[in-house]
Amino acid sequence: MRIVGVDTGGTFTDFALIDEGKLFLHKEPSTPEKPEKAIISGLRVLGLDDSAFQVVHGSTVATNAVLEGRVAKTLFITNRGFGDLMTIGRQARDELYNLTPKYCKPLVDRALVLETGGRITASGEVLDPLTACDVKEIGDAIAAIKPEAVAINLLFSFIDPRFEQLISESITSEIFVSCSHEVLPEYKEYERGLATWVNASTGPVMKAYLNRLEAFLKKVPLSIMQSSGVTCSTEFATTHPVNLLLSGPAAGLIGAANVANVSGYPRVITFDMGGTSTDVSAVDGEITLTSEGVIGPYPVGVPMVELETIGAGGGSLAWVDEGGLLHVGPQSAGARPGPACYFRGGTQITVTDANVLLGRLPAGIKLGGHIELNIEATKAAFSRLSFDLGEPDLEKVALGVIDVVNENMLQALKEVSLERGIDPREFVMLAFGGSGGLHCCALAEAMGMKKILVPKCSGVLSAIGMAVATPGRRYSRAIGILEDECNEKELSRTVTEMYLLGEEQLLKDGHSKPELCSTVSADLRYSGQSATLNLPWSPAKATYRAFEELHEKRFGHKLDRAIELVNLRVSVDLQSAIPNYKLGLESQDSISYTDTQITVLAWHNLSLIDRQLGPLVVLDEGATVYVAEKWSVGLDSNANLLLEYCSN
Repeated sequence: MRIVGVDTGGTFTDFALIDEGKLFLHKEPSTPEKPEKAIISGLRVLGLDDSAFQVVHGSTVATNAVLEGRVAKTLFITNRGFGDLMTIGRQARDELYNLTPKYCKPLVDRALVLETGGRITASGEVLDPLTACDVKEIGDAIAAIKPEAVAINLLFSFIDPRFEQLISESITSEIFVSCSHEVLPEYKEYERGLATWVNASTGPVMKAYLNRLEAFLKKVPLSIMQSSGVTCSTEFATTHPVNLLLSGPAAGLIGAANVANVSGYPRVITFDMGGTSTDVSAVDGEITLTSEGVIGPYPVGVPMVELETIGAGGGSLAWVDEGGLLHVGPQSAGARPGPACYFRGGTQITVTDANVLLGRLPAGIKLGGHIELNIEATKAAFSRLSFDLGEPDLEKVALGVIDVVNENMLQALKEVSLERGIDPREFVMLAFGGSGGLHCCALAEAMGMKKILVPKCSGVLSAIGMAVATPGRRYSRAIGILEDECNEKELSRTVTEMYLLGEEQLLKDGHSKPELCSTVSADLRYSGQSATLNLPWSPAKATYRAFEELHEKRFGHKLDRAIELVNLRVSVDLQSAIPNYKLGLESQDSISYTDTQITVLAWHNLSLIDRQLGPLVVLDEGATVYVAEKWSVGLDSNANLLLEYCSN
């Protein structure tokens, strides 16, 4: 069976086809208005016109819908007295000392909030019952408001879900309904409510999109990448779109972790720079999941890979503020018109344009295999930016753009390493994405890192990660007990219940029971804290001691307090071998370049033994790598680029 991974990004849609052990790559300009158009076009280019293949897809549809406010009209139902929950939130402020902060419109419109009964206490007692009158009021409100979706978030529903279930059963099946005890059965009513609202409000959008895609694919099997790094069926994705918000970055981490382990570098800091954003993460042997991820300014408590995302990419716009200060991003030129060098009418300078002007993207290449670079349009755009800055030297302006965007990305790299007690000097940087290879040297040097690994086909590594990902499910259950209350038999019973649920769903998707495996982890904290740390669950005493060690490493101290087990988490995955692959089409031996300022080498002309000193540019199918001065480059045993810092 042929497998094709499809990663829809803000600028390009990437394709990675594995066919009988050979890997074929393709890039297609994204079509944000209808993402499926780029997918359909790319599959046709790859010659996939029959049903003898399967698609694994990472979608930004749900993410963009939330960030851009293009969500379904959603009624939010909560308990009496908690109607302002989604407005108040956690009272977090981005600018702590700004006395006149910019007004931020609440995510949930107060006019679409309905208060009702059905309140449960933390001990499971009924404090305010759900009456027949309450149910009638809900029905009347739905009839008057005519929502496309309903989000139900009652206090402590994860202890006793009956009231949420009664409300859900009273709503017509034509309306998309999300219940908090199904979406996120954990403590923290705001985070649970937010996740439930996001799930409900994006449900109709995601359902419509997947229906259109499936209509084109017809009988072709389609799987969707989740934020937690495993795939799921379209049926599950349609009902749980909140689990898809970081599907693209998650796939990139899957691909990166695979490359790192095969290459013998299990400790890596990943640097994924695309056209619109940059994702960074620290991987110490395995990918870390978090339940405290954010989408834009909003905390979303569902399991997702732990990474930092910033609005910095190849398409990030350079601009000058009223005080004459140069900024880069977070606004992006997108796929259309794109950077000035794309021949598509773009006139504003982007990071890609800066790399073109500096010769790090040679003018003779074709990005994505078919986008030619317009050096004259780039120079004209830089002339305008040069005038705004009062700097006549275009190269100095371009270097300024690079320095600013690098500084932005450097802060994100520090957040996933130094600020979490990780010494980056003990790690290897693993750079990928369409622009990752162009900026990795400067960032690694600033972090004190001596080695950089750039995977073969790094420009489409997220798509490759989707093609090699395995199906799975992630479950959580609120526990809320102190160390001396721990009953391991009861906890084991809870773990078994979650595993059987995952087994049931994966068997429903057509997978075999002997192929399933599971892992268990726990969220722990000191009594009185709000934040938690996640650790693998082993015998309780060992887990509690491991928590103390991790807390000291992360925060520099231990506390003389009881330890609380907040949540148990169970992962159920399909245990299958990762497919092997080799690039089906080798890079060209020679390409003609114009206005080349730097030595240009073909990737496959490098060797294991003879290393080349920078500055130079290395080209390959779907990847361009700038090797800076004081860095050397060669191949490792897997044909990946290995860059090493030379202090002399």
